[in-house]
Amino acid sequence: MDSLAEKRILDTEKLEKVAFILKTIAHPLRIGIVDLLTTYERLSVNEICFRLDAEQSLTSHHLSNMKLKGILGSEREGKNIFYFLKLKEVTKVIDCMENCDIANF
Repeated sequence: MDSLAEKRILDTEKLEKVAFILKTIAHPLRIGIVDLLTTYERLSVNEICFRLDAEQSLTSHHLSNMKLKGILGSEREGKNIFYFLKLKEVTKVIDCMENCDIANF
């Protein structure tokens, strides 16, 4: 296999991974969660709900989904579960969004 064909395969794999990440965080609450965890690194479900003014059941659903897909990790301390970004590359998506002028869309 020549290097150009290998590069195309790698690019396709990379694009599939990026698409997977974007699909996983493609919800306003999920983007808010990722943004919070980019800033605070580790938060409990209650802290996330408070900071995003979101219902706990809905927030827990989104947290579980992102954890299942490898975007987030969690640690239990007593009765609390703390979430953190497991896939650190997702912070680049947040950085990109913050630097884009979306007012014109």
